[in-house]
Amino acid sequence: MFKSKSKIITDEKKIDEILTRGTEDIFIRENLKKELLSGKQLRIKLGIDPTGPAIHLGRAVPLRKLKAFQYLGHKIVLIMGDFTAKIGDPSDKLEKRPMLTDGDIKNNLKDYLKQIGKIIDLSKTEVRYNSEWLKEMGYMEIAKLLECFTVQQMSKRRNFQERLKQGHDVFVVEFMYPALQGYDSVKVSADVEIGGFDQLFNLKSGRIVQKKYGEKEQDIMTVSMLLGSDGRKMSSSWGNIISLLDTSENMFGKIMSIKDDLIIQYFTLGTDISLVEILNIEKELKSGINPKNIKLKLAKEIVKMYHGEKEAEKAAEVFENTFSKKEFPEDALEINVAENIKISDVLVNNKIIESKSEFRRLVIAGAISDYPNKKINNSNEIVGDKERKIKVGKKTFIILKPK
Repeated sequence: MFKSKSKIITDEKKIDEILTRGTEDIFIRENLKKELLSGKQLRIKLGIDPTGPAIHLGRAVPLRKLKAFQYLGHKIVLIMGDFTAKIGDPSDKLEKRPMLTDGDIKNNLKDYLKQIGKIIDLSKTEVRYNSEWLKEMGYMEIAKLLECFTVQQMSKRRNFQERLKQGHDVFVVEFMYPALQGYDSVKVSADVEIGGFDQLFNLKSGRIVQKKYGEKEQDIMTVSMLLGSDGRKMSSSWGNIISLLDTSENMFGKIMSIKDDLIIQYFTLGTDISLVEILNIEKELKSGINPKNIKLKLAKEIVKMYHGEKEAEKAAEVFENTFSKKEFPEDALEINVAENIKISDVLVNNKIIESKSEFRRLVIAGAISDYPNKKINNSNEIVGDKERKIKVGKKTFIILKPK
C-alpha cells in the first residue's frame, strides 16, 4: 500500500502542492518551504484526541496531509491524546466539553490505529500517547507550564469571548488545554504541527511553550475543514459524519447524499485526484452535467481508498439498484404494445413526445434510456419481447409491456 522512501524528496512542485492543496494558513510559510527544500528530515506532529470511536473523513484531512509529508520522507509523529481528551479541546465550542473517563478513552481508542493505518504507514510512524508525560507532571511542573500564558491571552480566544458575552461559563481547566498541547510539542521536538484551522490558537500555543522551554519554535499548518453531508461541520454529535468504520455501502450512500456544492471540496480534501483533473470536473459541473454522475465518481474514489476497488464497484451497483427502485415512480404510465413496434412510434402515438424528429434529438442528447441508465442510441429501436422501463428526459417514466 505504501511506497518506501529512503531519502528526503525535495521536488519543489510536490512541496508546493503540500503547501497549497487544502491548506488554510501556514505559519511561517517561507521558513517551512525553506526547510522542506533543504533535504533535512522534519518531525511532523499531529495530535488526535479520542473523543469518539470513529475516524471520520473530516479527521482524515490532516491525516492525509501527514501521508503527503510521509511520502516525501519526513518523520510523522502521531500523538494520541489519551490524557488531553479528559479535559476536552475547547476549540470552536460554545460550551464546555464533558470530561471523559478512562473507560471512555480506552473504548474510543480500540480501533483508532486500525483506521488511521488506512491512511498513513504506521510502520514508519512514531506513535505516542501524551499520558506518558502529562500524567506524571507535578504541581511545580504544571505551574511552570501555565506561566507561559496570561489570562488576557486566553480570554482573547474567539469562542471564549463569545461565551463570556452570552453570559456562559468558561472554566479554568479549559485554559489548560492549549498549554498541554503545546507541551506535547516540547516532548516530541516537533518541527511542524498540523491541525484544523479551528486549532490555530492551540498550534500557536505550541510555539509559545517551545520558546519558554528553550526549543526551536515549530512551523504551523492548518488544513481546510471538510463539511458534513448536511453542509455543517462534520461532527459525531450532529450525526453528519462519514466514518472510516462505515461499511462500503453506507459510505457510498452517504457520499452520494452530500450537497452538490460540496463535490469539489470532497475531491480536493478527500481524494488523490490531481488538481488538474479536479479543475476539469469543476468545469463539467458548471457546464450543466448532472451532479449525480460526478458524485458517483467521487463515491467510488473514496470508497476504493478505504475498502478497495471491488467493494467500491459492489457499493456502486447496490446504490444504483436501490436508487432505481426508489426513483422509478409506482404510478408510471403503463402501455401495452406490439413487440415489433418502434419505441419512437409508441412515444409519438401516446403524445409523450411531439414527433420522431424530437425522438432523434433526444436520442442524440442521451436523454432516453432503459431505466436506470442504459442509454438508447438507435432511433429505430423496437420494443422487443420483454417489459421495458423507459425514462424520457429527467421526469417522464413509462413501462412498455409487449402483448
